[in-house]
Amino acid sequence: MKKLDLIIRPHKLDEVKEALSAVGVQGMTVMEVKGFGRQKGKTEVYRGSEYSITFVPKVRLEVLVPDGLLERAMKAASEAARTGRIGDGKIMVTDVLDVMRIRTGEMGEAAI
Repeated sequence: MKKLDLIIRPHKLDEVKEALSAVGVQGMTVMEVKGFGRQKGKTEVYRGSEYSITFVPKVRLEVLVPDGLLERAMKAASEAARTGRIGDGKIMVTDVLDVMRIRTGEMGEAAI
């Protein structure tokens, strides 16, 4: 099993959720986060005054997938999240040793 951590633009959340559901992902955890990458934030002008936004609002999704679904899930998520501009986000993959569904005690892929 793998865990996908996706950092995406907030307005792309519904598109990414639908794309992942279409390839068979059954659940996800979503958090509102702030951060910056290479662009080091952004500068905006409000009422004639320029100010810098260091931490840009993003959405973080955590998704567990079986190994056989990993590439399809990554492709679907990246295509749905892509705008072609700086700040589209990242997908990070980590190995998951085991999972337990607390309610039933199911283990492994059955618990996803």
